[in-house]
Amino acid sequence: MMKLRTRRALALAGSAVALSIALTGCSTITNLISGDAPRDEETGEVTEESNIDIFSLKVGDCMPGDAMSGAEQSDADVVPCSEPHGYEVYHEFELADGEFPGADAIQAEVEAQCLPAFDSFIGLTFEESALDITWYEPTEDSWTEADDRLVQCLVYDAAGDVEGTLKGAAR
Repeated sequence: MMKLRTRRALALAGSAVALSIALTGCSTITNLISGDAPRDEETGEVTEESNIDIFSLKVGDCMPGDAMSGAEQSDADVVPCSEPHGYEVYHEFELADGEFPGADAIQAEVEAQCLPAFDSFIGLTFEESALDITWYEPTEDSWTEADDRLVQCLVYDAAGDVEGTLKGAAR
């Protein structure tokens, strides 16, 4: 997982490829699993624990604390945010079209997009907060084979699982 809290400059420059969590191509996903989690019709929130296609993950979804493997993922476990969970998707954005940008360029976009969104979502700046972030990003294969440009920013508490959304947590 990408962790931006300690030794920020070194972590940002040196470990993006080794530590980031990557999405895999759509064709692989279709063969492994299909569908989305049961969701509340009005809010879109997950209503029961499910394993979903990674491309079905949405802003506001919560995932168990052991959901992140540090390897390419084609599926994700999700739980209602009212249940204990380790991660919450708080923002997403698309990378610009063109050639696959590589780890450094993706890292720069994550800093430019995820950190300001963190401030708005949590209610404190990232530097003031006790919480950390990680993200899902396209792989070179998903970029070229599935036109994948999506980056999803996730917030988590390194101290352990939380219950309820972290939106407005101000900690």
